[in-house]
Amino acid sequence: MRFQERSGEIGSGSFSESVNAALEGIVHTLQNERNMRVHFIAAFFVLIGGIYLNLDYVGIILLLFAISIVLIAEMFNTAIESLSDIVVKEQFHPIVKIIKDVSAGAVFVAALNAGLTGYMLVSGRINLYTGELLLRIRQSPGHVTLIALLVCVGLVVLIKVAGKAQHLLKGGMPSGHSAVAFAAWMAVWLLTSNSLVSILVFLMAGLIARSRMAHGTHSLWEVVAGSVLGALTMLFVFQILL
Repeated sequence: MRFQERSGEIGSGSFSESVNAALEGIVHTLQNERNMRVHFIAAFFVLIGGIYLNLDYVGIILLLFAISIVLIAEMFNTAIESLSDIVVKEQFHPIVKIIKDVSAGAVFVAALNAGLTGYMLVSGRINLYTGELLLRIRQSPGHVTLIALLVCVGLVVLIKVAGKAQHLLKGGMPSGHSAVAFAAWMAVWLLTSNSLVSILVFLMAGLIARSRMAHGTHSLWEVVAGSVLGALTMLFVFQILL
């Protein structure tokens, strides 16, 4: 009866509370499972590599699908292991071992599928287009901007996970909103010769950063750290690729 009442309370929560609970599950898995961190970092660089190699939409969708399967399988594996540890208090139980081995095997199959998918999509392009690749990227600043934004978001997530932040979208060092806003401003400043546009985008980025402090979500130092991280990440990626 108590479980049913508690389940009703959880189900009656708002959409934002449901999203926060889901994000807390992702953060918990990233903070406590080394394999999840390895998968996340590998997926991050594979996705950037796919964009860098100028994969078509079908290729990017296949990469995203393969990456998602691996991350979902790892999260289910973590949930199953945690549930098994709660249900069975003994240090060793043969049935629990089988359950954990099967769930770990599912993660292995998903990772193997992702690796083969990525290899088939990327290997041919590396051999065929390596010589023309950098020139093609230089002629497509939109791709460079997207790569830089992904790098910026990835760095924010990794820093928050390393700092044991409870929420990815609310609070914590650094401010992700400020990082993305000032990364976008740096991209505009580097790509346009119109000073007025650059100033307007800078002011908009400043307003976004200011709003994070006004709502009490971030402190001044968290906003400053996010702003500097975003701007320097965009500048660094542009220096490398353009």
